[in-house]
Amino acid sequence: MVEENKPAEKPEPVRQIILGEKESAMLDKITGGNTAKYARVAMAALSGIPWVGSIIGAAATLSAEKDQGDVNKVVYFWVKEHEEKLKELSKALSSIFERFESFGDRIDKRIQSEEYISLVRGTFWRWDHSETTEKKEMLRKLITNAGGVTIVRDDWVRMFLDWIEKYHELHFRVIAEIYRKPGITRREIWINIKGVIPTDSSAEADLFKLLIDDLAIGRVIRQEREINSEGQFMKKSPGQKGSSSKYVMESPFNDDPYVLTELGTGFVRYVMNELTPQIGAGQQDKT
Repeated sequence: MVEENKPAEKPEPVRQIILGEKESAMLDKITGGNTAKYARVAMAALSGIPWVGSIIGAAATLSAEKDQGDVNKVVYFWVKEHEEKLKELSKALSSIFERFESFGDRIDKRIQSEEYISLVRGTFWRWDHSETTEKKEMLRKLITNAGGVTIVRDDWVRMFLDWIEKYHELHFRVIAEIYRKPGITRREIWINIKGVIPTDSSAEADLFKLLIDDLAIGRVIRQEREINSEGQFMKKSPGQKGSSSKYVMESPFNDDPYVLTELGTGFVRYVMNELTPQIGAGQQDKT
């Protein structure tokens, strides 16, 4: 007997083929329901966090059947264990998508590009491994600005990702002080951060020297210097020192003035500040 030709079934949305209806609903809950417009960005973010896929699958298998009661309890408590992490992730993604809305349609091409999607994966992998809220906020701001501001360069973004992972919160406080007052001295930086000046032989002095050295070697900060009309640094003239200076080492809390490098300034703008939607408007994408 010849079977009648059956009408072709309407294909399911690609996301539901991959996840299934329940998993797709769970994904919408995590991302605030913005997966339609920002689907690629959302999926790239979640793919950078290995445990998310397990949570989505586990939550989708929860059943009310009696013979599955014991299993469901185990799954339920395992999902509940990650509830706060899911809320934190949902808040971060929702904030990113809200900022995207303020940038308008001009970012559509950028956030769909393979280059940006790759940055999203790397950013959320670091976000998941960050131990502090401060670093997670920096990562959120960076990937938001990298998608919404066309003047930011991808090589800068990758370097800033490394800086966020590498440096400590105290490094960022030093950066913030220099950004607020270019030309601030080492002594003033310490007073603003900690208050009382310790002895040069103290552990605090060693810590401060380490912070300054790390940021100077990393080309985040530098000593303030005169610059000629061609952008070249001028050599310092030998200064006159008092008679006592030849008997003691220079203090870590001296009066040498510091400024941010151009890279350091970019780091503050893209990572430590929220950029306005107007910045970069009309610029060509340089990525």
